[in-house]
Amino acid sequence: MSQVLFVAWHSGEGPLAQWAPVGRLEHTPSGYRFVYTKGARKLKDFRPFPGMSDLEAVYESEELFPLFANRLLAPSRPEYEAFLRWGGFDPANPPDPLAILGVTGGERVTDRLEVFPSPMKDADGCYVTKFFLHGIRWMAPATRDRILRLQPGERLALMIDFMNRHDPWAVAVRTDRDEDRFMIGYVPRYLAYDINHLCRRCTPDSITVTVERVNEDAPLDHRVLCRMRACWPEDLRPCSGEAFEPLVNVQEVSSVSQE
Repeated sequence: MSQVLFVAWHSGEGPLAQWAPVGRLEHTPSGYRFVYTKGARKLKDFRPFPGMSDLEAVYESEELFPLFANRLLAPSRPEYEAFLRWGGFDPANPPDPLAILGVTGGERVTDRLEVFPSPMKDADGCYVTKFFLHGIRWMAPATRDRILRLQPGERLALMIDFMNRHDPWAVAVRTDRDEDRFMIGYVPRYLAYDINHLCRRCTPDSITVTVERVNEDAPLDHRVLCRMRACWPEDLRPCSGEAFEPLVNVQEVSSVSQE
């Protein structure tokens, strides 16, 4: 099965920003394929990406498209090894570029694009995902101090934030020690809908969230890497809404080759 990433676009700025999946990127046996999804027509200010002007085309390339390759640090950069470590990867054995993008999100301050993986079941049939904690920049200094004291393997807890004015599916993350409980951030918005439903469908003892890494030398959006494992209800269909559906049938449309 080919690896699949969805491409999200943020409309607007700050906590009131809206987002929608606008594209689907996958690694195929012959290279890489990109198609726009129906979410691209949902956001009024969305414009096609450079070199991919036709919303109803199928784009294929032997190499990763420049739009996404430019979101990965070049091995020649001095911070390259640190960049891989922040995501929990072994610098001596770099993974596929899509695996790196799936964890780091490929975000850049110069645009509003973010990528995320389509969840898959592990060998035990469970939902497993890794994500960087969001919202740290909005936390009080005491909370940031507590974040720096997090330890790999430390248990965290989830809280459904159903009264959140900016995202009705928001899921907050807190520490799980009785003596110093802090809300330390949020699950990324692109995972919030599915994780919100998992919190309601799975028993508490079938959900575990732990600290994977604390990167003291990383920017805030790459500071805390978390790992979550939960039950997978039979009717769970992540990334299955209309906005995730391709605008074209890949089998019926001629591909646009990019070299």
